[in-house]
Amino acid sequence: MFRILKKDGNARRGEFKTVHGTVQTPAFQNVATCAAIKGALSAFDLKDIGCQQMLCNTYHLHVRPGDVLIRELGGLREFTGWDGPILTDSGGFQVFSLAPLRKIREEGVYFSSHVDGRHIFMGPEESMRIQSNLASTIAMAFDECVKNPAEPEYAKKSCERTVRWLYRCRDELLRLNSLPDTINKKQMLFGINQGSTYEGLRIENMQRIAELDLDGYAIGGLAVGEPKEEMYRIIAAVAPYMPQDKPRYLMGVGTPGNMLEAVSMGIDYFDCVMPSRNARHGHLFTTEGIINLNNAKYERDTRPIDEQCGCPTCKRHSRAYIRHLFKAGEMLAMRLCVTHNLYFYNTLMKKIRDSIDEGRFTEFREKYADLLDTRI
Repeated sequence: MFRILKKDGNARRGEFKTVHGTVQTPAFQNVATCAAIKGALSAFDLKDIGCQQMLCNTYHLHVRPGDVLIRELGGLREFTGWDGPILTDSGGFQVFSLAPLRKIREEGVYFSSHVDGRHIFMGPEESMRIQSNLASTIAMAFDECVKNPAEPEYAKKSCERTVRWLYRCRDELLRLNSLPDTINKKQMLFGINQGSTYEGLRIENMQRIAELDLDGYAIGGLAVGEPKEEMYRIIAAVAPYMPQDKPRYLMGVGTPGNMLEAVSMGIDYFDCVMPSRNARHGHLFTTEGIINLNNAKYERDTRPIDEQCGCPTCKRHSRAYIRHLFKAGEMLAMRLCVTHNLYFYNTLMKKIRDSIDEGRFTEFREKYADLLDTRI
């Protein structure tokens, strides 16, 4: 399913074949939490901006409109119109983000819905059943994402429970994939490494979950408030213990600079809501750094967002016009800017792949890692 085509240092240029299409890695997943990109982009728009894979959220789709309904309508690919690979997050991040609304037990997690307050239970088996109903290409194991820094003893207990949950996830998905009425009988499972910011816990956890020989492995529980230096330290510690022949996914990361650094340590997959969220507020990535279109200096600026960008927004519209749309409260401003930022991210990943293919990734990283994260 996954093969490495080229290496440049620790950076890996790969190809990941799935039942729903082949992904060229390193790759960025465009985040469609509730089966849509916030900012009024459809699944068909994603094709125009170079998207290879879409990410949807198990918890949110279970709450609304309901995974059973989506199953009845043919699964997420039929429901949304996106015909490429889809990864579904397991609901484990909501164990972190909805902390005031949940209680963790050995059997799973009890939530109060953030929508209407109704009681929801999700454990490993429930998460796998929901993801099977959604018929995603890749299902993520149900885990607990702890805050950073976590108390050492709690982090250790959480890691141990997450491993126990992973075995339950594996067994349930194997059962679901064997059923005659399952939509995607080749649904894959990725395990998630946890351990807060403790290198020893992280390494031990990675060694244990690698024994299961899953379809891929993720590093979770980072980019949740810790300094980027801490994140890089943990990635550098864990990556050598991740299977060489499986995709490596850094969850919830990040800025262009974050991704360039992580690729240099051997990471293949990324996702983050930040580029689309920031775009909805006029914060845009360019090849010269980050701009904020709300600034008055762009009021008469007839240039595109990025003169080196080939996205539909930059081909057709000026900074001055888009700034006006924001000031007028027009939804078009968000659509145009989200289109640009996601095109920028997907194009950046292609440039990274090309630089690895051509043996010049180190030079590329040194040129852009700081520049692309700099605010103009």
